[in-house]
Amino acid sequence: MAVQWFALALCMAFFFFFAPDFCLAQKMNPIDSCWRQNPNWRRNRQQLATCSVGFAGKMTNNIGKDVIRYKVTDPRDDPLNPKPGSLRYGATMITGKVWITFQKNMNIELVKPLLISSFTTLDGRGVDVHITGNACLLVYKATDVIIHGLRIHHCMAVGPSSVRGPNGEMVALGKMDGDAIRLVTASKVWIDHNTLYACQDGLLDVTRGSTHITISNNWFKDQDKVMLLGHDDGYLRDKDMKVTVVFNHFGPNCNQRMPRVRHGYAHVANNLYQGWEQYAIGGSMNPSIKSESNYFIAPKSGNKEVTWRQGVNVKSRPWNFYSVRDVFENGASFTQSGVGGAKPNYNNQERFEVADAKSVKSITSSSGALKCFRTIMC
Repeated sequence: MAVQWFALALCMAFFFFFAPDFCLAQKMNPIDSCWRQNPNWRRNRQQLATCSVGFAGKMTNNIGKDVIRYKVTDPRDDPLNPKPGSLRYGATMITGKVWITFQKNMNIELVKPLLISSFTTLDGRGVDVHITGNACLLVYKATDVIIHGLRIHHCMAVGPSSVRGPNGEMVALGKMDGDAIRLVTASKVWIDHNTLYACQDGLLDVTRGSTHITISNNWFKDQDKVMLLGHDDGYLRDKDMKVTVVFNHFGPNCNQRMPRVRHGYAHVANNLYQGWEQYAIGGSMNPSIKSESNYFIAPKSGNKEVTWRQGVNVKSRPWNFYSVRDVFENGASFTQSGVGGAKPNYNNQERFEVADAKSVKSITSSSGALKCFRTIMC
């Protein structure tokens, strides 16, 4: 009998530990397959930085022997005098490359917006970290930033204030809208595997000349205005903006801006759209958008059209709103315009294979903050 039980235990161990690896490998997108199958991901966290694709390129400037490993142990927040052990201390007070992890599950309620320094990684894998509060995360005039594995929600607008910024310097901020993540004149930023919802204004803004951004594997839900790319119609520097939006899950209960683009370029690929109210993808000021192999599920009633354009006559002034290999359900439709296909022209550090749209439900099934375990896989 003991031998039989031992044999059964071996079979169960094989099924639960090795078979899921095989099954998940068939469903993973290129980013996830790069690191999630490594059973020693906790010991090799910096492997993550080699897995990014799209306009952010590889995030190898965030890794190396000179990286400072910092662990958040205290969920409290002091915007003027950050305490060692707090998230704000790690994100603002340490000079150089910083890789930030979290000791345990925690809820961090920000008193004021949190500025993130250049060459900083927020790595929430292995724990359940919720960030709420006033205006939440801000990447301001910074570069080489990774935001991964966080749950950011119920962010509120806040009036003018002063906070500690990069290198511990005092920074005066104007009024801040209630966004989960806001990029202002930022570059080379990778936002991956976060869950964002229920914020006062929007979930993600890329503004004021920010460029070379990749937004991947996130779950956006329960929000009116989801994602804004481009500051305003008059901000011409955003013509140079390049953003990749890939492997994300939009919905349920999202209204508009998935994304809305001004001036610049967006490659929107392999995303799952679980309905919308006003529109899914829109823009103004002649942006270029390539929608490639997305899966659009239109709402049961109301607007079935995916796209929206402000201030343009599609026939007389065609924009590059281009759809290729997208899949449409429930009567969804995509009005194309322009010529040339709005190519991303990726370099070797940015290029990735776009999957068939029929596999989008599978490769986005783990979008959002992951539930990582100490054994085998994340």
